[in-house]
Amino acid sequence: MSRVLVVEDEPAVAELIALNLRHAGYEVTVAADGEQAVAAVDGVLPDLVLLDWMLPGTSGQALARRWRGEERTRHLPIIMLTA
Repeated sequence: MSRVLVVEDEPAVAELIALNLRHAGYEVTVAADGEQAVAAVDGVLPDLVLLDWMLPGTSGQALARRWRGEERTRHLPIIMLTA
């Protein structure tokens, strides 16, 4: 089963995305901010990250840059979400 990390600070939006992905057969982890997202990626590398552009604290753009700069996560697929 493919793992998807949803990084979204709006609980209703995160739950809607996660629910639809789970119904499609994906294993979903949700992170509400950059700190939770980094911890999730450090723990188990997902197959895809759906990353909100605007997050409290660390922005989605900063997280994407960080992951592109690290050998382990350089090729991690990231889809940016924005309002």
